Amino acid sequence: MSIHQSVKRVTVPQLKACKGKRKIAALTAHSSVFANLMDEYLDFILIGDSTAMVAYGLPNTLSITVEQIAAHTAAVARATSHVCVVADMPFASYQKSPEQAFENAAYLLSAGGADAIKLEGGEVMAPTIEFLVTRGIPVLAHVGLMPQHVNTMGGYKAQGMDETTAKQVMADAMAVERAGAFAVVLEGVKEDVARAITSKLAIPTIGIGASVSCDGQILVTEDMLGLNGENVPRFVKRYADLASNVKHAVQRYADEVRAGAFPESKHCFGVKSTSPDKN
Repeated sequence: MSIHQSVKRVTVPQLKACKGKRKIAALTAHSSVFANLMDEYLDFILIGDSTAMVAYGLPNTLSITVEQIAAHTAAVARATSHVCVVADMPFASYQKSPEQAFENAAYLLSAGGADAIKLEGGEVMAPTIEFLVTRGIPVLAHVGLMPQHVNTMGGYKAQGMDETTAKQVMADAMAVERAGAFAVVLEGVKEDVARAITSKLAIPTIGIGASVSCDGQILVTEDMLGLNGENVPRFVKRYADLASNVKHAVQRYADEVRAGAFPESKHCFGVKSTSPDKN
């Protein structure tokens, strides 16, 4: 007789069922420390290919590997118990064929502990999305501004700003829904286009630089916490300035080390402290 454990995490069907009922809140994470702090407040955490830039200092998202994403995904999965864990499919890990996509997506679920994967592309990737979904891999689609297409798009440019691209983004969104995606990220999409797509689709839309009308929102955590410098996209709202706090703390530490003020006796072993630490 099989034993079924109760599921505590937010599931893919639960995310999908949020459509028309409540907003979905999501952020990126790539470390166990941040993931643990964020877990109870969010619906899902994305281990984004933006990890290439915020964790490795790379100029874009194109160089990160499946193995790197899997390692970060495992760290996030181990540190959380509530959120749905979604892993980004890196550039060139799924475009070659549906079979290639399945192999790498399955690795992110089995080795990384992801609950679902995200991939970029609309109409052109619809057959791959259908291939994955029918084989048990939940897919969060991503259309509009697609960072992995930075070279063909000529930079990080908002989409849907003219009639031609607006129609394309709509067609892409509808295609991924038909293919079986449980939700779709709309990145850098003109507000009224994102609103129209959200109204038309039966699956949730997750906005990032799109519209408040989207069914949910996601941001890169380092951007919204003020850890990524001053050059952040216009759609980012900073909820903290942690960079200043970190710099101040590190400066105090360095000053105390150089002045011989740290460590104090209470921080050392085998030394009677003059002011015992009650903790």
